[in-house]
Amino acid sequence: MAGGVGTRFWPFSRQTYPKQFHDVLGIGRTMLQMTFDRLADICPVENVYIVTSQEYYDLTKQQLPELSDHQILLEPSRRNTAPCIGYACYKIATKDPEANIIVTPADHLILKEKEFTDRIKVALEATAESDILVTLGITPTRPDTGYGYIQFDGLTDKEVKRVKTFTEKPHLELAQAFLESGDYVWNAGIFVWNARSIRKAFETHLPEMDEAFRDMATHFYSDDEATQLLRAYPQCRSVSIDNGVMEKAQNVHVVLSDIGWSDLGTWKSLYEVSEKDANDNVIDGHIVTHNTTGSIIKTPKERLVVVEGLSDYIVAEFDNVLLICPKDKEQKVKEFVADASKRGTHFV
Repeated sequence: MAGGVGTRFWPFSRQTYPKQFHDVLGIGRTMLQMTFDRLADICPVENVYIVTSQEYYDLTKQQLPELSDHQILLEPSRRNTAPCIGYACYKIATKDPEANIIVTPADHLILKEKEFTDRIKVALEATAESDILVTLGITPTRPDTGYGYIQFDGLTDKEVKRVKTFTEKPHLELAQAFLESGDYVWNAGIFVWNARSIRKAFETHLPEMDEAFRDMATHFYSDDEATQLLRAYPQCRSVSIDNGVMEKAQNVHVVLSDIGWSDLGTWKSLYEVSEKDANDNVIDGHIVTHNTTGSIIKTPKERLVVVEGLSDYIVAEFDNVLLICPKDKEQKVKEFVADASKRGTHFV
């Protein structure tokens, strides 16, 4: 899934160039490319599908030239995760009705890649044998209020555990209670299922989408696919796969995973996972610091930037926009984006 904008990562993540197409970590590979690389030991190249927006076709093709056009699925409009997942899964199912499918966001960080591969293979073995819907559950390290939580059945020692409840982003006291209970994990938004089980789930819980994509079946992999998709998408309401399917289905399971995961949704989360210098700064660019600590500074390589006297700040420049903001005020970034849009669409 590579169609989001990632507003909280502004000014790097923009309408025309969202964060999944950036080398966020400064390692020479974008988030999309890192996600593609991560699947190399699990899935052959010809079986990788990217779902993104029409405006990101060129970026996707440029960063993943290995993919053919039929592997790049272009949504005509954004409708949250359920329609984009439905589109991909129904298309895959027309080629292989017995397909085992992995769904993953293109903009998440996974530090323990071998463990990720192992956990995915555990899930794939389960979905190859049973018509179940599996999600990866991340072992929580703190009472984070920014993630959804999954409660699992802790009475079994099986690796694939039955899910009892889903909880949207909780308040701090509840998040603390979840952490202490030991039977809650973070919802990473990474799913595994077979084509048969996910289509059955759509038929049961999102029948209008099931009908829209079934009606398209004969047009997948044809020159007429894009035209038919324009007719199908208005039938799909904007809903997440969690709200639309996972929270309602009775056959949902979870594989507990300690994979060094972060959704890298904010500047602060990028700071937390990045390598720091002796002053606890995260530096990416041609930068000189004096009396500056605990800050993340990411600027164009061709520009010399000198920073004096900052503590716990974000300094980020991209494409003629410069952001300077205390790390603990980063929740205001969406407000900054709204202000910037009034100055011109090219700033957002």
